[in-house]
Amino acid sequence: MHPSPEVVEIGTKIRELREQLTKARRAAEPEPVADYTFTSPDGEPVTLASLFGSGPDLLVVHNMGKSCPYCTLWADGFVGFAGHLADRAPFVLSSPDQPAVLKEFSQSRGWNYPVVSHAGTTFAKDMGFEPEPGKFMPGVSAFRKNHDGTIVRTGADQFGPGDDYCSVWGLFDLFKDGAEGWEPKYSYA
Repeated sequence: MHPSPEVVEIGTKIRELREQLTKARRAAEPEPVADYTFTSPDGEPVTLASLFGSGPDLLVVHNMGKSCPYCTLWADGFVGFAGHLADRAPFVLSSPDQPAVLKEFSQSRGWNYPVVSHAGTTFAKDMGFEPEPGKFMPGVSAFRKNHDGTIVRTGADQFGPGDDYCSVWGLFDLFKDGAEGWEPKYSYA
């Protein structure tokens, strides 16, 4: 089955719009942010600045924690390309879960990338991913550490069904009924 001319035309328009969105994001003024202190799964303090390693860029995934099967789906999906991401820039998942809970859960899921707890901080709220106290939203932020050590956020986006950050949605969209009725689970056994 070959795509219809209408599907090809719409796909071309979406790619063009995506290019426009990328240009608009890159043109936006970077947002200064504080050097937050998180907690590692082992209970050690970890600063935002230290997560950059020796490079200028950093991706932080804003996860809702163990209680969210959707966030778990996204986090599980990053396992396969964590190395590719880390080759470009450090990549870390930030969770509201307490460090011990985060440690146990991330190990049980086989997450092969760094995780930190932002419990007890204003990080998620300040980044726009905690619109109400204790109500978290999933997404991602890109940060840059300037030569003078200051940190700015250069981009951000929310996660949700159908987004570009979890490959299953695009694959499900190929079905006649899409993902209709499907919900992620912690286990499919």
